[in-house]
Amino acid sequence: MTEGLTEPQKGQLTYNSYLKVGELINLQVLQSDPPQHDEMLFIIIHQAYELWFKQMLHEVTAMKSFLLKDDLLAVFKCCRRVIRIQDLLVKQVDILETMTPNDFNRFRELLNPASGFQSAQFRVFEFQLGLKRKSYLRYHSNDPAATKALETAIAQPTVYDRVLACLDRLGLDIPQEVLDRDVTTPHKESEHLAQVFGSIYRNSEAHYHVYLLLELLMDIDQKLIAWRWRHVSMVERIIGHTIGTGGSMGVDYLSSTLKKRCFPEIWSARKYVIKDLSEKPGTMGYSGSLDSEHPQPSDPKSSP
Repeated sequence: MTEGLTEPQKGQLTYNSYLKVGELINLQVLQSDPPQHDEMLFIIIHQAYELWFKQMLHEVTAMKSFLLKDDLLAVFKCCRRVIRIQDLLVKQVDILETMTPNDFNRFRELLNPASGFQSAQFRVFEFQLGLKRKSYLRYHSNDPAATKALETAIAQPTVYDRVLACLDRLGLDIPQEVLDRDVTTPHKESEHLAQVFGSIYRNSEAHYHVYLLLELLMDIDQKLIAWRWRHVSMVERIIGHTIGTGGSMGVDYLSSTLKKRCFPEIWSARKYVIKDLSEKPGTMGYSGSLDSEHPQPSDPKSSP
């Protein structure tokens, strides 16, 4: 007998009714007949990804709202949650790799022409971070809801747009042409902006909250690259260089995505830091890095 628990009354909210567990565990509809054991894993892994994509979009939407209010502490919290989810997404690939090439081959043909390329939520997440490509809409032409979500994301300012507008209000020298850009198009890298960020990194103690924001955005970008790389290596391990089920170039296409950067000036700012340090005798040309999950304890304003 468990103390403290009472029998639920008719119509009362329960664990199962709140989480819709009955519906959730019946959403795995196998295409194979007879059922192939590993298809269940394949479906659950990808459904779990979609749930976490939904949560990341929830955090990104909140982040953009907080940026309008210049509430950096709230933005930090959202960033850290996205980063933790990204860590989980990378680790989740380990589970998928318990499936052998032959295991996958038993039901792979049944998936054609479906493809992970058609994940509208992941594409919206990319768009929200700044990686906008209108050409991707054609892959969702038969899905009105997905098309609408993508069109909305294209029309809206990105997280990066909101970050730069916030930093401008905080007094940073953000180039006007960057602030006035057409938000429906991909962000174009600005050398001036990279120099501004370089000055933040060279004087991080004086601009600690801005520095921390840039590092958290860098973490998100780097984790996204790590997830892409892990995805590439998993696909190569299971299907090699075979053409993808949706007709994509498979590993070759996925490898090309490793070059994508959501926040290019935060990356290129490093060269201005290194250049500045190398001009000073006795330095090693490396400033170290901040563990963004552990703010300086001496700073009373650092986020919890």
